[in-house]
Amino acid sequence: MKEIHSYWAYLVLLILIFAVVNAIIGLTQKKQFTNKDLRIGLFTLIVTHIQLLIGLAWYFMSPWYKGLKSNASEVMADKATRLLAVEHPITMIFAIVLITIGWSKHKKKTTDAGKFKMFVIFYGLGLFLILSRIPWNNWFS
Repeated sequence: MKEIHSYWAYLVLLILIFAVVNAIIGLTQKKQFTNKDLRIGLFTLIVTHIQLLIGLAWYFMSPWYKGLKSNASEVMADKATRLLAVEHPITMIFAIVLITIGWSKHKKKTTDAGKFKMFVIFYGLGLFLILSRIPWNNWFS
C-alpha cells in the first residue's frame, strides 16, 4: 500500500502542477475556459481524491499511526516521525479540501477569468501545501 501511495503521488504532483500552470496561462493570456480546461480540473480533483483514499488506507495500517496510538508523546517529540504521523496527513487532507473548494467555486463563476482564477488560487494553495509536507527524504532515500 505504501508503494501505491508513493507512486500515485507522482501522478498527483504532475497533474496538479499541470492544472495550476494551465490555469495561470489561461488567466494571464485571457483565454476562453474550454472543456479541456474543465477536464484538466476534474481529472486533478479525481486523482487527488484517489490519493486521499489510498493515503488514508495506508495511514491506518502504518507504524506511525500505531505509534501515535501507543505513545503519542514519543511520536510528537521526534520531528521525522511527527511529520509522517501528524503533519503530512493533516496537511494533505487540508490541501485536498482546498482543491475541492476550488472545483466547487469555479462552477459558480460566469466568466472565463473567474473560473481560471479559482483554479489558480485553490489548486495553487493545495499544491503549495502538498509540496510543503511531502516527506522528501523518504522519496529520495
